[in-house]
Amino acid sequence: MKIIVTGGAGFIGSHLVDELVKSHEVTVIDNLSSGSKDFFSHHLGNKRFSFIKADLVDSRACAGVFKKASPEAVYHLAANPDVRGGEKGSASFQRNNVVATLNVLDACRDGNIKKLVFASTSTVYGNALARPTPESYGPLLPISHYGASKLACEAYLSSYADNYGLACAAMRFANVIGGRQNHGVIFDFIRKLKASPRELEILGDGKNSKSYVHVTDCVSGLLCVKTLKGSVEVYNLGSKGQTTVNEIADEVIFQMGLSAKKIYTGKTWAGDVKLMSLDYSKLSKTGWKPKLDSNAAVKRAVGEVLAHG
Repeated sequence: MKIIVTGGAGFIGSHLVDELVKSHEVTVIDNLSSGSKDFFSHHLGNKRFSFIKADLVDSRACAGVFKKASPEAVYHLAANPDVRGGEKGSASFQRNNVVATLNVLDACRDGNIKKLVFASTSTVYGNALARPTPESYGPLLPISHYGASKLACEAYLSSYADNYGLACAAMRFANVIGGRQNHGVIFDFIRKLKASPRELEILGDGKNSKSYVHVTDCVSGLLCVKTLKGSVEVYNLGSKGQTTVNEIADEVIFQMGLSAKKIYTGKTWAGDVKLMSLDYSKLSKTGWKPKLDSNAAVKRAVGEVLAHG
């Protein structure tokens, strides 16, 4: 099968490509704004792999690369992933998430591409009162521009599926962590401790507690997803348990062999969801099951980020 992976040079996308290219023809489309060629360099020379540098915000460029690749399925992971970037405004999320997704949907419609798997997020739930949160939870009231943009994309998936017969899946990820990660709490803590080994600044009080899923479990979940023509299937993709920011800080400090003092700012960033865990029983019915719980995922991811950074 011919498959396009948008954002395939990024953290999650490159791991997905590693699996897909074993048995499919894969075209990666990425503008390299946050991704890296290093993440797919080991596939160069493989006849089943190709890379096209393009910005999906450009509707002509998007249509052109889709026509050239002529895929049968699309995994759309390209986005502005910086949840905290909302403090700078919403324009980047509107452009790189919503507009880019609309262009991808138009390209799928025009190319008669029937299967689209979209990387959404748990942040569409906002401060959910029910935890673990099921896909049926509502109303959906995201508190970050990132979450709002992803929810808007889900709405467009629904309208395009109904109007043009696309088979879509929206995957609401918990916090995905692991090797090649270049943002997020683990990456930030390691960067801070390398700069100042004796102390670690922690935003807020360290008590925020969320579910973390390892990128290998995320990829295996993406490969299990089922789609149905003319509809959108929504799936939570998470792991068992939750991990606090304090626990992540302790693990990073331990693996770095330090005895850093934790310093709390008392205030976190705008749009930060303090408590999150997902009910992923729907995806489990496809046969998928995460191999690592939240704490084990954090432990493994810290080691991987340290090893590659």
